[in-house]
Amino acid sequence: MSHFGPTRGELVFRLCFSLAGLALMIFALVFRGVAGIAAVEVVGIAGAFFGGTTIWSAWKLMQHRDD
Repeated sequence: MSHFGPTRGELVFRLCFSLAGLALMIFALVFRGVAGIAAVEVVGIAGAFFGGTTIWSAWKLMQHRDD
């Protein structure tokens, strides 16, 4: 494990937080829908952030498993 970068505990926290964010965004989309172009932009940016953080955290946790 590298001395530089997040610890395994921090990666688990980021993964859980990101999955919760994606779940809340999907929940909001199901019940509120997309009302306009601004909502599409907000959902796209939020989806990219939470999705990217989820993928990155899961990738790093898989790499930490080898250590």
